[in-house]
Amino acid sequence: MRCAPWVRMLCSPIVLQRTASVLGTSMGRFYGRLVQVLADGMHIETLGAGPALALIHGWAMHGGLFAPLVDRLAARYTLHLVDLPGHGHARTDASALEPAPIAAELVARVPDAVWLGWSLGGQFALRAALDHPGHVRGLVMVASSPRFVRGDDWPHGVEPQVFRDFAALLQQDYRATLEGFLALEALGSTTARDDLRSLKTQAFARGEPAQRALLEGLGLLDRLDLRAELPGLQVPSLWISGRRDRLVPAGAMPAAAALAPGARSVVIADAGHAPFLNATALVADEIDGFMRGLGARPPLAASGSQPPAVGLITGRIDAQATP
Repeated sequence: MRCAPWVRMLCSPIVLQRTASVLGTSMGRFYGRLVQVLADGMHIETLGAGPALALIHGWAMHGGLFAPLVDRLAARYTLHLVDLPGHGHARTDASALEPAPIAAELVARVPDAVWLGWSLGGQFALRAALDHPGHVRGLVMVASSPRFVRGDDWPHGVEPQVFRDFAALLQQDYRATLEGFLALEALGSTTARDDLRSLKTQAFARGEPAQRALLEGLGLLDRLDLRAELPGLQVPSLWISGRRDRLVPAGAMPAAAALAPGARSVVIADAGHAPFLNATALVADEIDGFMRGLGARPPLAASGSQPPAVGLITGRIDAQATP
């Protein structure tokens, strides 16, 4: 099969020559940990104290990648770090990687939480918020689009062939393809080399993710389109993206937020696809402000029509909000 030249380049030895060093974390110092292994094999690690915030990782990753955010948020919030089936501590779980049933199970186990999803994980967090608004306090989408591929009416995605190329290559050379995708995630960030090192380290820190789950995840990225459901979103939402992101183009998150009532979009100028790695303080502050504001906000159903988005610029952050 012929794959796009830039996909082959990302998987080449030149890109993959650097070996990751272990990413340090101080997660264990916060109030101890509670680990749940769900009936279907999913894994949830709980730590911290305060209002609940559940975090769902992206493709090929696990909850350990959120260590920088854990260090900044666990003193104020109870954090629930999810490992999806086939990933991390749940890598032997053969459950299908389907957003609706997984979201239902997660909400049942972690009710009354704000749900944060990064990249592919956003599809599960968004599904939870759409299907179970009575049990989800708010939604934080980090570099996660309702549609990842470009279309005639959606210019804010990658070419449709990208995820299919990675799926084909994954079955030929698992390790090189996985690291090539991680290189795409780091591409564009002003700290791309450090971001790639962290991503590569975390990808294998809990064992190799299951190839079956990776193929299912690529299929979700290729086919899911939740734009039509966003106007019915009944919980407040925060959409955080990196202007230098090469996987979710900069226009995707503001465009998605404009479809959802009560949404706020924040674009971090120097960040790529994993803004919580090189702009940890900014991302943590935005999450903290969002969660603090939830208690004072009236229900969306009673807030009436939404005014047009207002553009703001504050330091290294561009923000759009629908109050």
